[in-house]
Amino acid sequence: MNGVAITLLVVGALLAAGLAVWRIVGGPTHADRIVALDIFLAAGIALAIAASLATARTVFLDVAIGLALVGFVATIGWARLIERAPRRDAVRRGATAGAATTRRGGREGTR
Repeated sequence: MNGVAITLLVVGALLAAGLAVWRIVGGPTHADRIVALDIFLAAGIALAIAASLATARTVFLDVAIGLALVGFVATIGWARLIERAPRRDAVRRGATAGAATTRRGGREGTR
């Protein structure tokens, strides 16, 4: 029974990793790519846990915990980076925050 559970865990993790790679390559937004990286990391954690179960060694659990901690911090960092980045539609139109505030009321350049 233990071997079947480990096999299912490995197959599920590899399937999730494959789908995450597909989303990283084809994701339309940066947020999609970050979520895919998070899924890819979770698959790596699952594979470390499967290795720990298969070999009965706890060193792989330490690796899984380390991956989880680093992945959490990396996800927070990527989310902050995306939050501060300008939007694509605003960049395409050339609109900036300063230009939007000067157009209030339609009185540009008049005093």
